[in-house]
Amino acid sequence: MEMRAMDDVAMGQDLTPPCPPLAFSLYDSTLLSLCSACSSPLSPPPHQFPSLLPTFPINSHHVHQPSLHYCSSQCSDSDSDLHLSSAEHHLLLLLSQSHPSSYPFSGDTSDLRAALRLLRRFENLNAGCLPERNRVGGLMSNRDELMSRGEDEGNGDVLCRIRGGAKAMAAARRMRDGLDLEFLGECLLEEAVLCLVLTNAVEVQVKLGQGVGVAVYDTTFSWINHSCSPNACYRFLLPEVTQCSGEPRLWITPAATGGSSDEIEVSHNNSVGCLEYGPRIIVRSIKAIKNGEEVSIAYTDLLQPKAMRQSELWLKYRFVCRCRRCIAWPPTYVDQTLEEFSAVNLDYTNLSSDHNFYRDEAIKKLTDYVDDATSEYLLYGNPESCCEKLEKMLAHGLLDEQSEPKEKKSQNIFRLHPLHHLSLSAYTTLASAYKIRATDIFAISPDLNEHQLEAFNMSRLSAGYSLLLASATHHLFLSEFSLVASVANFWTNAGESLLSLARSSVWNSFLNQGFVIPEVSSHPSHKCCKCALVDVFENSFVHSHAQNADFEDISREFLNCMKNITPKVWGFLVRKGCYLKLIKDPIDFRWLGTVKDLEIFDCIAHLGDCDTKRSVSTSEEIFHLGVHCLLYGGFLSSICGGKHSYSTSYIRKILYGDCYPIDI
Repeated sequence: MEMRAMDDVAMGQDLTPPCPPLAFSLYDSTLLSLCSACSSPLSPPPHQFPSLLPTFPINSHHVHQPSLHYCSSQCSDSDSDLHLSSAEHHLLLLLSQSHPSSYPFSGDTSDLRAALRLLRRFENLNAGCLPERNRVGGLMSNRDELMSRGEDEGNGDVLCRIRGGAKAMAAARRMRDGLDLEFLGECLLEEAVLCLVLTNAVEVQVKLGQGVGVAVYDTTFSWINHSCSPNACYRFLLPEVTQCSGEPRLWITPAATGGSSDEIEVSHNNSVGCLEYGPRIIVRSIKAIKNGEEVSIAYTDLLQPKAMRQSELWLKYRFVCRCRRCIAWPPTYVDQTLEEFSAVNLDYTNLSSDHNFYRDEAIKKLTDYVDDATSEYLLYGNPESCCEKLEKMLAHGLLDEQSEPKEKKSQNIFRLHPLHHLSLSAYTTLASAYKIRATDIFAISPDLNEHQLEAFNMSRLSAGYSLLLASATHHLFLSEFSLVASVANFWTNAGESLLSLARSSVWNSFLNQGFVIPEVSSHPSHKCCKCALVDVFENSFVHSHAQNADFEDISREFLNCMKNITPKVWGFLVRKGCYLKLIKDPIDFRWLGTVKDLEIFDCIAHLGDCDTKRSVSTSEEIFHLGVHCLLYGGFLSSICGGKHSYSTSYIRKILYGDCYPIDI
């Protein structure tokens, strides 16, 4: 159960053709807005082609309601039969009319519905033969592992979902077959296939990382193992999109075959039983891979520290990662940095292994504080309170209110390293929250200068945090190339935010000098005399075996330009009392060194407001900074997704307007 390269592979090369799914289901939250066959947005009039479903007797009542919706009669014809025959419709109907205690699980039903669809396809292929419970269709179910130790290890939620979900699946299948819903036996088959989905399914992401559902793919993809320092990634194509970079051939093979031509042909035929529609997946190299080298992808967020990654992998997949990054001792620079923080007013300034109590307590308090502040914004719609709390925590640290003052010493203060994973999470939230605040303020009264200026100030801070997030993760990326996909998204977001700020109509009121950044429509306006990013981006960067050297040259040119432009802009993006004011150099984080250098934050001087005397020149520099961020984000995206990726088209549209429509 591992895949290896069949030849030497360059960085940025498709390793598989577009592979169709064995089963795909939308999230509950997208069932009414997307086509259940092709994932396209439903256009008005809504649900023009609902699935045609019969009525079913439930508690002596006849119910007739479409469960899924399609964008066309073709999509309806291709999918509605499986929707009915798999008992997916019956499951939705059953759960909508049953008391919650009947099936003790909560949350989204996409994994249950995907399991029903998968089970139906396996039944059709195997002529009624039941699969083994620990391996179905060549895919590992992990049923015994997931269920044997769950309660002892605090994994009760997973056990409840498997047992309750399997019970609901079995009842839906009995409803489909006209049998009594009351079934007291074991649901081993349903448990096995549901565990298979939980183990092998991946979230289907479209556009810029928008999750729409889950899908299970055959062994060509599902046998690719995890690494926290992977050499490959994957992307999705919607059914109507057929482009992919490079030859549409298979460059990987199961390790056990040793590259045998007969076995490779079997691997090609693994797609028997796959859907003819639904999101297709392509695996792509993000590093050069040698012939016979194992191909790996990431199953979890690589910007999490080791302990969080290991915990998530064990709870969901039941394995302990032993990749290069995880077994490194001392820990890699990235993993060390993602966990660094300081404790102020203790006898020590660095928390070592001798002070695990303080470390564990500090991390718990800091994590809870960040989660609570984020909830203020995401759950309760209060971005202002969220911003105030996160700004305070980042700049001043978190007071340990439970620590006892001793010998007239002050209470402990825990302070995050600027590259700690909680700091990165805070930057992400602040960039979004300030953007929402700007929108809300401007909506109150778009004609009042006072509101325009306040909204503009919020936009400045949003752009500042977006830039800080991109540059901070880029600093980590220089030591761990597998972070390329995350860094590409962050640079793109930063560039979009900066260009939006530079093009704002509020510059007239803010500058009071009549200066406005014009809409950029011509090619030369994006040119930079010091780097070739525009040429690289517009030529879609055709990858070759010399790409490693090309990548280093392009990245070096980009950073040199950023180091020249950013100091001219950074002071304008921060405000009085803002944490951004404490960042000495938002591009080159080598000034931080180790956590010892955080003592600079212990003496927070008066944080004055920004200098607006240079605002006219700053607006132009913001524009050029944004262009650089977007182009570099597009360059990195081309490594992960190829020249036809959605992000590449999206960046073209931001830069050049409607003359470059989005392809995907």
